[in-house]
Amino acid sequence: MLLIFTIVNYLFQFYSIALIIYILMSWVPTAYDSKFGRLLAKICDPYLDFFRRFIPPIGMIDISPIAALIVLNLIRAGVFNVLGYIL
Repeated sequence: MLLIFTIVNYLFQFYSIALIIYILMSWVPTAYDSKFGRLLAKICDPYLDFFRRFIPPIGMIDISPIAALIVLNLIRAGVFNVLGYIL
């Protein structure tokens, strides 16, 4: 049981860190052109695109990643609650 919680927690942490790195890479103009940048784009863009459809940028600032991280943490809490009831 503890193993499942640990694995799920690591997956959510990995994705949160990947999102944060992807967001920080936007400050470096050529960062998305690297192999690592393209890999992160494949991982993060599908999730972020969902939020970008509903939350327009404010000027040059895209605030959809903030909402994406908040929702990811809410999903994580919900998954742990469900796992707590199941296991």
